[in-house]
Amino acid sequence: MTSTVDARTTAAFNLGPARALSCRECGHQIPLAAEFACSECFGPLEVAYEFGQVRREDIEAGPKSIWRYRNLLPVPTDVQSFPNTEPGLTRLVKADRLGAALGVRNLWVKDDTGNPTHSFKDRVVAVALAAARQLGFKVLACPSTGNLANAVAAAAARAGWESVVLIPSSLEQAKILTTAVYDGALIAVDGNYDDVNRLATQLAAEHEDWAFVNVNVRPYYAEGSKTLAYEVAEQLGWRLPGQIVVPVASGSQLTKVDKGFRELGELGLVDATPYRVFGAQATGCSPVSAAYKSGTDVVSPVRPDTIARSLAIGAPADGPYVLDTVRRTGGAVEDVTDEEVVEGIRLLARTEGIFAETAGGVTVATAKKLIETGQLDPDADTVLLITGDGLKTLDAVSDRIGPKAVVPPNAAAVTEALGL
Repeated sequence: MTSTVDARTTAAFNLGPARALSCRECGHQIPLAAEFACSECFGPLEVAYEFGQVRREDIEAGPKSIWRYRNLLPVPTDVQSFPNTEPGLTRLVKADRLGAALGVRNLWVKDDTGNPTHSFKDRVVAVALAAARQLGFKVLACPSTGNLANAVAAAAARAGWESVVLIPSSLEQAKILTTAVYDGALIAVDGNYDDVNRLATQLAAEHEDWAFVNVNVRPYYAEGSKTLAYEVAEQLGWRLPGQIVVPVASGSQLTKVDKGFRELGELGLVDATPYRVFGAQATGCSPVSAAYKSGTDVVSPVRPDTIARSLAIGAPADGPYVLDTVRRTGGAVEDVTDEEVVEGIRLLARTEGIFAETAGGVTVATAKKLIETGQLDPDADTVLLITGDGLKTLDAVSDRIGPKAVVPPNAAAVTEALGL
């Protein structure tokens, strides 16, 4: 559960405002190191900070990437001087047509398809790489359902590092190819993501210079998701939305978006107004939704069976913390069928011109369901997180869409095909 990289003292690391690792269960703190589980209770560790003065004007004058928030992240103060993919500052789209279709008065879509490898994973990997360099690692690695594989392979190539990426052999072909093209070590494993994740944990213990971004450097990696919250607030004019819908795989993204909103309020960068956080899952892999609906705190593992493979984590590490977050903020966790996922993809595409992968279809379809069941407030400012590009999951829609007609090359045939 702990890397064998030398656990040097906090003072030896340049990780900006990060000061310690703190257990999310018992609060025990240790110096910054390549650790991810508490030595006292085996609870998960996360980064604890001592923030200095952080001003809006300094952020706004920063780079057009997540590094404008470097004073809020566990990264070196000179992080920009090292080659990296420079993700972030993706567009926040005022989605009036989608809002009208869903019945939401003020709707925005945070479109993270514009990142370097077309998903939000570029954010978390950039932070993980920056921390891993400080911690003494030499190889960037991960278990992945696809988007993380792309991001790790690309970030390692850009940095001049070797990469080792483990994926389920059943992964979408597009995600396999868009990882393999970076020419790192891509290994397909016969099994689902949870099998791959267990294998990665074993390998992390055996290879002292491999930084598995979502295993032995997970506390740092997870902090990258906070930048979604920072950007949403800044792009809304330095204010928090009334409600936000976040896709749930491991659950880390949802909990870190909440952490980001809370930090902005505590630092006085925004007014600490109330907001509600909602989680979105596919019915074929919805252990957190099931736990929420049953009123329990226990997230029971499931075997994934859904087209939304990027969310197909049957034993989500942050599942219990997702439940804590949505209950504390007055949100909920809901799930939708594969059929609803496909319709969500198509609805977003035809109303806003954004082609999302299956996770985006889950988010849109869940928002629709939450509105229909009265759980989302149609009058509140609402943000949907779209975390990956539809070109990665073409198989989900390939048998549902295509040409309206096939005609000979003449105008009359086109007119006839259009029914004009």
